[in-house]
Amino acid sequence: MYTTIVYVQVKPEHLEAFIEASSANHQASIQESGNRRFDVLQQADDPCRFVLYEAYVSEADAKAHKETAHYQTWRDTVAEMMAAPRQGVLHNGLLPAE
Repeated sequence: MYTTIVYVQVKPEHLEAFIEASSANHQASIQESGNRRFDVLQQADDPCRFVLYEAYVSEADAKAHKETAHYQTWRDTVAEMMAAPRQGVLHNGLLPAE
């Protein structure tokens, strides 16, 4: 499994719009054949901070996600909403083993 954890800080005035855009991206992403999880998490003590947990079967599936219209729409829509550049950290999924 190939995973990315993305850390996002959103400007307070864009909070609801970010959630709406991320919801649309989530709904489309979980339909991708190589997707195993696509979670959008909001930090409990700072609602402007989010974690996106993306798990794909392979690196190729994760790269294919970046080519989808829904990802590109999300990326372009939320770019100006962020208080700081998003940070994606790649991980190799060990457990559960498939």
